[in-house]
Amino acid sequence: MAFTQQQIKNLNVQFKGIPPEEIISWAIKNAEKPVVTTNFRPYEVAILNAVTEVKDSIPVIWCDTGYNTPDTYRHAEELIQRLGLNIDLYVPKQTSAYRDFIMGIPEIDDPKHWEFTEQVKLEPFRRAMETHKPDVWFTNLRKGQTTLRDSLDILSLSKDGVLKVSPFYYWSDTQLDAYLDERDLPNEHKYFDPTKVLENRECGLHT
Repeated sequence: MAFTQQQIKNLNVQFKGIPPEEIISWAIKNAEKPVVTTNFRPYEVAILNAVTEVKDSIPVIWCDTGYNTPDTYRHAEELIQRLGLNIDLYVPKQTSAYRDFIMGIPEIDDPKHWEFTEQVKLEPFRRAMETHKPDVWFTNLRKGQTTLRDSLDILSLSKDGVLKVSPFYYWSDTQLDAYLDERDLPNEHKYFDPTKVLENRECGLHT
């Protein structure tokens, strides 16, 4: 799937206000190797449910940092079983125990923080994308999360030219809460990302 920036801009105008399932169906129809990524953070269940309702066999890439809370791991296991997720798990090459001994979790201003982020998130993610070589990447990016994400849209291109599809991009937490309630889907709020420190900080996957 190859689109020019102008085509993507035109499609974003067309897709604004369209139900997520219609956007997902369009992307699946035009994709050859679609994937969806997740870390089981709050509201991730929405994108996982919506995408698997259209294509239940889609690869679900989970890059587990090794620092998730017990609540997040329980939530992940529940969704894997309930939604029948086709999970492809990627973990860091170093164990968290070894890393804790060497560097711990560096503060944001610590020079080791970049190395930490590279080890627990960026390298596993690159490995996953190199393995799957997707042309369409479903995400749950939403407007208002970070300054960078405010500059994106429902459709955007990754730095590697993969079409990122964020069908809930313009949805608020309130709208997502209603979506989950209508489908009796669980959410998870006790999520911890050791690479971000601040909720509105990018970790590097989408930059």
